[in-house]
Amino acid sequence: MFRRRESVPFSFVAEADRFRSNVTPPPRRRVGRSQLAARTLVGLTLVAGFAGSLLFGLPALDTERSPSHSQTSEASRHR
Repeated sequence: MFRRRESVPFSFVAEADRFRSNVTPPPRRRVGRSQLAARTLVGLTLVAGFAGSLLFGLPALDTERSPSHSQTSEASRHR
């Protein structure tokens, strides 16, 4: 039932360290002005959205200030 494992040569791992490919990757294409402008515009839109959400969201999360309006109705105030 119990089999004896045979040794496996791992010489390919040692060869992988000194292997150098003779195939060069293609040169990267340069980004055009319109694509650069589009990426910049998207980035600025995201930053403005985060800043706006902080600007309008932080006052709503403030717990120290009491609400400026009361929860009672007009009818209950004049009784």
